[in-house]
Amino acid sequence: MNISLKGKVALVSGSTQGIGKATAEELAKMGAKVILLARNEEKLKSAVNDLKAIADAGHDYIVADFSNPEEVKSAVEKMLVRHPQINILVNNTGGPPAGKAIDAGVDEFKKAFDMHLICNHIITSLLVDGMKKSGYGRIINVISTSVKQPLPNLGVSNTIRGAVANWSKTLSMELGPFGITVNNVLPGATATARLDSIAEKKSSETGKSVDEVLSDMGNAAPLQRVGQPTEVANGICFLASPAASYISGINLPVDGGRTKSL
Repeated sequence: MNISLKGKVALVSGSTQGIGKATAEELAKMGAKVILLARNEEKLKSAVNDLKAIADAGHDYIVADFSNPEEVKSAVEKMLVRHPQINILVNNTGGPPAGKAIDAGVDEFKKAFDMHLICNHIITSLLVDGMKKSGYGRIINVISTSVKQPLPNLGVSNTIRGAVANWSKTLSMELGPFGITVNNVLPGATATARLDSIAEKKSSETGKSVDEVLSDMGNAAPLQRVGQPTEVANGICFLASPAASYISGINLPVDGGRTKSL
């Protein structure tokens, strides 16, 4: 099975921690040059050094804050001067704060829409021509199992993730004739800073300890544990590889079997 990404260039957003960083590291192991995108330059520099320790393939980074779509657009445009053809795009952004949909303000929905769908669309639009010219294109969006089964107390996230999933499915039909695949990866409860934040909020609401909350989250999956960022990254990287050339338009849950729908 061919999973080599030698000669390929990948752009990974949200890549200084958690699933994004784990994905960048696995892509580097597969031979790709990786461009990191996040808002904290010091963390980006450290993450690039970690990639160079794996394989020094000319890895790079760009700084942009997803709360500012125009800043993202400008940063990616400047990056394309140095790296004109990106073959692989991993759209990955931390989710909106927890809370009920009915209690959320309109601005919360607008902010989440900008950070997730709008920024994803801006980046994708800028990279598609290079994918077409190179003859290799993989777009993978890291969203949530909530697109199959809405999650309690994540009202804004459930709403926005669903929009991204349908945008992605639409793109898969539009870009398929050019050999570009578009897929979604749906992480379940994964050991990241975001999960810790959700557990802390739930702990304050229920009186349970954070450890108890995290244990309950893990036990909700048939595998009875929380996932690790590398386990989600493995699914992303497979979809980025030549081996996944005939897989497009899917939602791939990486959740230990937690999601009850097919």
